[in-house]
Amino acid sequence: MLELYQFELSQFSEKVRLVLDYKRLAYRKIEVVPGMGKLDLFRMSGQGQVPVLKDGNKVIADSTAIALYLDKTYPDRPIIPIDPQQKATCLLLEQWADNSLGNQGRTILLESLKSSSLRTSILPSGTPDIFKNLVGSIPREAIDILGLGLGFTPDAIKAAKAEMHRSLESICMLLTQNGGYLTGDTPTLADLTVAGLSLLLKIPEGPYLDVPFNLKGKGIPGFADNPDYDLFFTWRDKLYADFRKPHLPNINNSGAAPTTPTTIAID
Repeated sequence: MLELYQFELSQFSEKVRLVLDYKRLAYRKIEVVPGMGKLDLFRMSGQGQVPVLKDGNKVIADSTAIALYLDKTYPDRPIIPIDPQQKATCLLLEQWADNSLGNQGRTILLESLKSSSLRTSILPSGTPDIFKNLVGSIPREAIDILGLGLGFTPDAIKAAKAEMHRSLESICMLLTQNGGYLTGDTPTLADLTVAGLSLLLKIPEGPYLDVPFNLKGKGIPGFADNPDYDLFFTWRDKLYADFRKPHLPNINNSGAAPTTPTTIAID
């Protein structure tokens, strides 16, 4: 079975999960927890970022590389159009979404992480309590200092918000003109990318993610609750209802859900 090394609330992991579900491919999720999980991931893939897909002896990092690999290796229900113009539009939209919705979304999220309850809620399942308590105890002022150190100044966050508003407005215009999907009559990598990368803006309410119930339907103020984007989130939620599979716990060899985090096996 395909194995996806991931973080449940990673936008880029969700992008890959949408691709896998759309293509009706069975896969097992392996949550990468802080500490040794990151180290093992680096040993396996040569880098420390999720998502990483393992298919037999093949290990593929980066959400775009994974999506292209899956479409080439498992060609049923293709996500890259054949028509040259539609293909070019699809790939350009996917690249744009990675940079805009993906990267800018993480910048905007920093402001929301001043809430200690949110910080601990978004940690991977299986994160040791001692680490959760440490993360939850970080004062708001320290988050500000950390953000400044990473380049997330107030001006950078303000600029990211302005860009995100422009991005969502543009997507809504595309949906108004094109109807069901961004580039044609069927979903493509562009649709699945845009939908998946909006994860942090507003977490889907359905049974799709292994997250605390109080996080479902919640999102970043000014975006998740903005009526100007009702069209976008309605479109996204329909895409989920049509193609995203409900979350099920990974099953161990005894037929029961595991009670401890899944560890990474390095071949």
